[in-house]
Amino acid sequence: MQQTSNRNALSPHRWGAAALVGALVLAGCADMTETQRHTAIGAGIGALAGAAIGDSKGAAAVGAGIGALGGYVWSTQMQQKKAAMEQATAGTGATVTRTADNQLKLNIPSDISFGTGSAAIQPRLRPILDQFAQGLAGQPSIEVRIIGHTDSTGSDAVNNPLSINRAAAVRDYLVTRGVDPGRIIIDGRGSREPIADNSTEAGRAKNRRVEIFLAERAPQR
Repeated sequence: MQQTSNRNALSPHRWGAAALVGALVLAGCADMTETQRHTAIGAGIGALAGAAIGDSKGAAAVGAGIGALGGYVWSTQMQQKKAAMEQATAGTGATVTRTADNQLKLNIPSDISFGTGSAAIQPRLRPILDQFAQGLAGQPSIEVRIIGHTDSTGSDAVNNPLSINRAAAVRDYLVTRGVDPGRIIIDGRGSREPIADNSTEAGRAKNRRVEIFLAERAPQR
């Protein structure tokens, strides 16, 4: 009996391509923050699926679809939010940026957010958060993540809960302004993700911060 070929069987070169993609994704994750790592892995899974499927007609669609599970889109809505937050934070020391993985990032330094060793929101931060909450009204598809950070002064036993408590304080304030708490994820990174040199006072001040991320999930296809 003549055997029919299995078109879905993976040839060695396809497995090799898939393995290479997976290795590159994992290697690239080594120097990323946790946020960047999640997105890279999501995109890598899509590429891995596409490589494994090979030249079949559905390869590109499957790869893109799986990759979209871990990715975000930068829409007109996100660009408008960025412009509004830049206006609201002008002259405050807070910065508004678009990340490499299409998230809107609001970086709030310690001098306008929290006192030393405290998780109580300072008055200067409230107008910024008010504007932030207003921009979320009527847009339930936007994801919100709040990440607290500290400098390297003190032990992890102090810094880790302090960073989480600061993120929680920002979340709780946004909730009082009408933001659904179910939309908000919080985390604390302690001193593990510095953005400046902790050996100087200026550097430590930059590392004591809260970051708020807005993200619009890429549609699944």
